[in-house]
Amino acid sequence: MPEHHRRTATRGIKHRMRRRFESWVNRRIPPARAVTLDQKRIFIFPSRTGLFFALCLLVMLTAAVNYQNNMSFALTFLLATLFIVGILHTYANLSGLTIRALRANPVFPGQHTEFAVQVERSGKREHFALHLKWPESTESLVNLCEQDTVQVQLHMPVGKRGWYSPGRLLLESTYPLGLLRSWTWIDLDLYAMVYPRPLPSTELPGLATDRPEGAAIPIAGSDDFYGFRDYRHGDSLRQIHWKGLARGQGVQTKQYGAYASRSVWLDWDMFPGLGTEQRLSHLCYWALEFEGRNEEYGLRLPGLVIEPGLGGRHRDRVLQALALYGVERRPQ
Repeated sequence: MPEHHRRTATRGIKHRMRRRFESWVNRRIPPARAVTLDQKRIFIFPSRTGLFFALCLLVMLTAAVNYQNNMSFALTFLLATLFIVGILHTYANLSGLTIRALRANPVFPGQHTEFAVQVERSGKREHFALHLKWPESTESLVNLCEQDTVQVQLHMPVGKRGWYSPGRLLLESTYPLGLLRSWTWIDLDLYAMVYPRPLPSTELPGLATDRPEGAAIPIAGSDDFYGFRDYRHGDSLRQIHWKGLARGQGVQTKQYGAYASRSVWLDWDMFPGLGTEQRLSHLCYWALEFEGRNEEYGLRLPGLVIEPGLGGRHRDRVLQALALYGVERRPQ
């Protein structure tokens, strides 16, 4: 078999095994906002140090059998007993813990978001050397001694616009001897909202800066008729003057206007001919721009209208609408 075919087959086998394992983990530990660790959710296996320790025990046992040395037998069985007792203590260091999802900060693409989780203990037993991390996040070391709960903040880069899932959280510990590794993979059903990437544009189409206060200015998608102009590629079919076309006047587009004293509308039709992501990025930029200017603004998207407003709550509502446009509902 050629080398590249062998590599392809090996990758395919690994991929299928990984998919089967992920499916098994999803059935065993389903997504939840809070997970309490018990025997069903905790895995334990010798660490690299533990495997070397077990190999040494095997060598010691072989030597004791070969030389019939009682002290060698006693030392080997004592160390083996220590290994077995270590299993119980390593498991108990995770057992009874509750990991709870708190929040995920919304960000823009390319930034790092903060995922906050809370670790709680059920009784007064102390828990040491708990390592928490997502596949691409920072790592945190937690000890639960004098306090019953501790909050952990993990940071990681986000992907494209919409909902971003960090995957399964890894919680592991090798306490107390380092011979065994106890761990769990839990899905906290925690998602971060990723806003569109702001894309600057020199001027907002339809907003003129040289018009007097109260003058009508053309803004695509507004409610007040302003006049006609020649058709341009990308204009909405809803704004074509069909009656004039039927009378042989050529293809013209209706213009609508607002007044300079009115609140600004950010409209989907302001950027004809552009793709979805580019339109959303431009609208995101101008929403932040008007918020910075302390000017009221509204948003019109296909199937959604947000009335003009100002302030942090209004800004977050507008950015959320832009982030989730055309995106499926948050996974359950």
